[in-house]
Amino acid sequence: MDKAQEWFNYAIELAKEFGPKLITAILIYIIGSWIIKKIVRGAGHVMSKSKYDQSLQQFLLNLVNWALKIFLIIIVISRLGVDVTTFAAVIAAAGLAVGLALQGSLSNFAGGVLIMIFRPYKIGDVIEAQGVLGAVKEIDIFNTKLTTPENKLAIVPNGAMANGNIINYTAEGKMRVDLTIGIGYGEDIKKAKEVLLGVLTADDKVLKDPAPSVNVEALGESSVDLAVRPFCKPEHYWDVYFASLENCKLALDKAGIEIPYPHSVEIQKEG
Repeated sequence: MDKAQEWFNYAIELAKEFGPKLITAILIYIIGSWIIKKIVRGAGHVMSKSKYDQSLQQFLLNLVNWALKIFLIIIVISRLGVDVTTFAAVIAAAGLAVGLALQGSLSNFAGGVLIMIFRPYKIGDVIEAQGVLGAVKEIDIFNTKLTTPENKLAIVPNGAMANGNIINYTAEGKMRVDLTIGIGYGEDIKKAKEVLLGVLTADDKVLKDPAPSVNVEALGESSVDLAVRPFCKPEHYWDVYFASLENCKLALDKAGIEIPYPHSVEIQKEG
């Protein structure tokens, strides 16, 4: 009983000594977190009104958010009575060890900075990089998030993005749709080209400049292959692709121009 009483008294003394500090630290953290949210939200409104690029805006807001949170944690720790200078030395030593262990993360951070400086792509661009094709949804401090045509979320490290090849389909403001349509060897090539060009020029989503084109691409085994090349805005790519395929087939059928296909010949033996 005496031992239990001793521990109870010791716990009370600790509570009296550290309780107010702990409560104050918790309050500082809660209020500080609320203030940080307000600051980040306000900075976002200011950047939006100043017409900051969305990619740069998100990147800077992430940096501000992390910097303020680290500052808040230091304040909370100092309020608990921990010597900040000693704590900073420990953090520096730990930071060196962690930095060596997380070289990939530091590389991704540096890659994010390079992406913001050189701007190979921005939010909304359709790009192909690291074997992934998709629209840029978000550029974080360490990763770039892409939405694929299948509506999947792909997360690619910024280090790989900054050091690898990137194809930006949106940067020029227009894309070429590549289609190949074959016609029979006995068909009139000039007439077929006129029919196909008529389909392309009738589509409002096909750009007039550069003008669409239809040219002989190859002489196949059973068909004359025509390269059908309309241009469109990047956001209309799939609409133009599918509509052109369907409408070209319908137009050729209406004009009586055959699109050849493999014919299987069945030989029957007389019994």
